[in-house]
Amino acid sequence: MTARFSASGNRSLSNKAARTFKTFPMAGVMKRAGPSMLASAFLAFAPVGGATGTGAEKGRALFDQCKRCHQVGSGATHRIGPHLNGIFGRGAGSIEDYRYSSAMKAAGREGLVWTEETLDEFLADPRGMIPRTRMGVAGMESGEDRAALLTWLLDFSGDGGGLPTAERTSTPEEYGLDPRILEVAGDPEYGAYLSSQCTTCHSAEGDERGIPSISHWPADDFVIAMHAYKQGKREHPVMQLVARQLSDEEIASLAAHFLAAGHEP
Repeated sequence: MTARFSASGNRSLSNKAARTFKTFPMAGVMKRAGPSMLASAFLAFAPVGGATGTGAEKGRALFDQCKRCHQVGSGATHRIGPHLNGIFGRGAGSIEDYRYSSAMKAAGREGLVWTEETLDEFLADPRGMIPRTRMGVAGMESGEDRAALLTWLLDFSGDGGGLPTAERTSTPEEYGLDPRILEVAGDPEYGAYLSSQCTTCHSAEGDERGIPSISHWPADDFVIAMHAYKQGKREHPVMQLVARQLSDEEIASLAAHFLAAGHEP
């Protein structure tokens, strides 16, 4: 099931604005919250750790913390982050059809290649290694956990034969949401009108400034995240307040807008 977004909707933007003139009282709250509170607003993961087992078994369990943004396996595609098939031996920022941050592409031009050692360093402290990366997690503290995760990912860097089917990223069922939320039609023009309240904190150009970029997000992932905040099933007080003011149509319209928004990062 995928979201369906109309190109222009059935009403002009001016009519929509006249019907629903949204002025959120959130800009001041979001500014006061500051980057430290907002940095993981959309990419809010549970703390990495607690997985049991050894080697690849433990690595597979740890990947549950990564799969909201990344896919691996047969049929894996780019989602919020690039797919991770064949990551070992690949130059940083080198997949042509994924929109990397300028920081990641610069690291690749400077010769960064993903090996066991460089991946371990990146997983430990993504922004310490590549400032302004769009990687939206603080890092994986345990060296044992990092080793287990990399052991599991190594299996997806071979010849590609016999890989398990890639798992979906976020799903409505994960948060107990009605799957029909993905069927709501959104108007990207209306989403652009509403988006100023998002770009108070999130960059309109899609770059990374300490707060995760939301430009070019897959629409389904955006919609699911916002509804999870709206229903209190994903924790972040500012995002919950913002989401609760939005209708289903408005969330879908914002998703449609940000899917195509921003310049090449």
